[in-house]
Amino acid sequence: MSVGSVLLSPLAAVVIVVALAAVGILGFSIWWRRTKRNNVVSPLERATFSTLHTVALAAPVLREGLSSHSASQALPYLRQLLETTALAMTDNRSTVLAWNGEADQHQPDVQALADKVISTGRQELRSHTAIRCNRPGCVVRGIVVVPLESDGNIIGTLAALTGTTAGPPVLRATAEVARYVSSQLELAELDDSRDRLNRAEVRALRAQISPHFVYNALTTIASFIRTDPTRARELLIEFADFTRYSFRSAGEYTTLSDELNNIERYIRLEKARFGNRLNIKLQIDSEVLNVVLPFLALQPLVENAVRHGLSGKPNGGTITIRAENAGTECVIVVEDDGVGMDPARLNEDLDDAHLSGAHVGLGNVDDRMRSAFGDNFGLVVDTALGAGMKITLRVPKFRAGIRA
Repeated sequence: MSVGSVLLSPLAAVVIVVALAAVGILGFSIWWRRTKRNNVVSPLERATFSTLHTVALAAPVLREGLSSHSASQALPYLRQLLETTALAMTDNRSTVLAWNGEADQHQPDVQALADKVISTGRQELRSHTAIRCNRPGCVVRGIVVVPLESDGNIIGTLAALTGTTAGPPVLRATAEVARYVSSQLELAELDDSRDRLNRAEVRALRAQISPHFVYNALTTIASFIRTDPTRARELLIEFADFTRYSFRSAGEYTTLSDELNNIERYIRLEKARFGNRLNIKLQIDSEVLNVVLPFLALQPLVENAVRHGLSGKPNGGTITIRAENAGTECVIVVEDDGVGMDPARLNEDLDDAHLSGAHVGLGNVDDRMRSAFGDNFGLVVDTALGAGMKITLRVPKFRAGIRA
């Protein structure tokens, strides 16, 4: 690849690819703009930035996972890095997912080498003396096939067809690009695993709502059918709206505003059962109503306060929900003045929640908060016997890739 007056070899380009992990596209871009303004950009720096830019263009489609679409979109950029006659990508069955460049008559050769790579886990190289081609003017003089790996398993191959002898430099350069591709595909699998885990955890929360709340709500509504039919109808509508939201299929995230609306429905249904023993206070800054947080992140905390905090207190009590604007974050507090509990006992309950079902909602929300925003955004719980419980969670106002 020629940029200005500098010839950047495929191997040098690949070395720059590895530098991505240390430099980062954003930081490099800032440096590039500054040096460009100062007119101190050298030809080598231009070549370096061009290589980084090429890699950055390939990354988003690779993060979709290994498929015909992602391969066809990424191969032109990867081939630009390696400067090969053609570049191909196969799956773990040696099926060619995409081909970029000339000499597609060599697809059977690529598939045969891919079979060996997948079965042995070793790179394969075929020199021009072993390549037979009946097509006039064929320029292919070497084929290199290297494995694509994810979590220790071979998930496909990357094949480079060169117009020069396929020696160690080409083999090494192709292997380095394959390593970069593998890292992006592995991140795609992690993203997919996280999404599946989040969906499973939401399903677990929905399952929790069913036995612990639905029966009591319907029993309460039934008790009003004869004595106060109008109230029964209103509660039934509240119940329908609550379940429609809780069992919706649209996305893993929601806004604070929608979550609070659903909590108000939940409280109205519970107040029909507990009467004046259950009270709620909302202190919400209007600036944070559109903050995005995991779906059903707050309702389990309120339900925990009702079930474990206030239901065992003879005179009931009050649940206070605060949502405060805190710079780049929203701080949400769910607090009750109920019976509280021993912190050590709470930790034990959370450890065994998957078996006993006790406080499973807290652990579920904590896991999903950490999964969405990082380990620094887990729940903080303050409690003691007779002192109620206070649960605090922090939500970033913006996080790339997270939207309602």
